[in-house]
Amino acid sequence: MAASRVLVGVSAQSIAAVEDSLTVVQFRALVIVASRGPIHLTALADAMRVHPSNATRTCDRLVADGLLDRRDNPNDRRHLALTLTAAGRRILDAVMERRRTAIADILRRMPAADRHHLAEVLTQFAAAGGEPSDHQLWSLGWTTDGPPAPPTPAAPQPGSGRPTPAHSGLSSARRSMLA
Repeated sequence: MAASRVLVGVSAQSIAAVEDSLTVVQFRALVIVASRGPIHLTALADAMRVHPSNATRTCDRLVADGLLDRRDNPNDRRHLALTLTAAGRRILDAVMERRRTAIADILRRMPAADRHHLAEVLTQFAAAGGEPSDHQLWSLGWTTDGPPAPPTPAAPQPGSGRPTPAHSGLSSARRSMLA
């Protein structure tokens, strides 16, 4: 639980340090819009798994704050297209960079052997918990990268029939931080 609290703290502090009026829900909406490009409100509500009225209120605030743009969709006049503004992109990038920096700082304070052991333990933890694949994380709006390729099964170790252990249960972003 202590490690979980640290990660939640890093996440919350990264948002508050960049934009003190931005909520976690609003940040998640920005991530989803950034990851999917122009999106209509119903699709955003579906991705956030909230009622469209809640998504509307979230978007109203983001539009008023200049972080989100809402315009007529030339491809479908029944829906408005939501896109990030330049200010929204800057905030999103700044929050993500603060998170990466904070986690990297924490990891640097650990001895190298402990970081390696942590990587192994987190791999096992992720496998036991069924960590979402990069594709699932994108579909939930938890990453701003484009849609990754659908997941492929890990290759078995020669003669063991088990997946390779080298961080195979972690997303690519987490693997790079622990290396």
